[in-house]
Amino acid sequence: MPRYILFHKPYGVLSQFTDREGRPTLAQYIPVPDVYPAGRLDMDSEGLLLLTDDPRVLHRVTDPRWKVPKTYLVQVEGIPSEEALQRLREGIMLKGRRTAPAEVELLPVPPPVPPRPVRQYHPTPWLRIVLREGRKRQVRRMTAAVGHPTLRLIRVAIGPLVLGDLSPGEWRDLSSAEYRALFQALHLDPDEPPPLRRRRRAQRRRRPSRR
Repeated sequence: MPRYILFHKPYGVLSQFTDREGRPTLAQYIPVPDVYPAGRLDMDSEGLLLLTDDPRVLHRVTDPRWKVPKTYLVQVEGIPSEEALQRLREGIMLKGRRTAPAEVELLPVPPPVPPRPVRQYHPTPWLRIVLREGRKRQVRRMTAAVGHPTLRLIRVAIGPLVLGDLSPGEWRDLSSAEYRALFQALHLDPDEPPPLRRRRRAQRRRRPSRR
């Protein structure tokens, strides 16, 4: 049977299982063979990763054509104006291509997330940003483009799956309800068996991280 795993990736960990430079990787946390992350987080980003050995899920979560929403809590430098927030919502030009429309709101109070020191600026508010695409370091590049560099980034949801009370470094298998909610969001039949798996160990080689 395929495995579907939720993992709270800590800050400073690569979203891959090997690294030639000896940096921390998923292998130090997840002792499950042949699962791979459905999408990535930068080494300096934190939060929810979905790992699986089901190729259908890997494809649909990462392919922007399926528009699976990913939700981020983003601590930025300085308080964005309504104009800056609207620019983020409507899309930012990055390398000649506009980002897709996003959901963006300024949170009235800081979210209840595990503390981690960031550079000392005042003020450092939090945004909630929902994207339906996954360009390289997209959130950081978007906030920088409107004059509010990202200081801390935490992914808290992938479609219907939420980070919840997982602590940094913890992982667990999806519940039956989460499994069905994920398959519904991906327009897959939860009762249909997955295709025969091929071993994909080559994917555990070092790859560029994202966001």
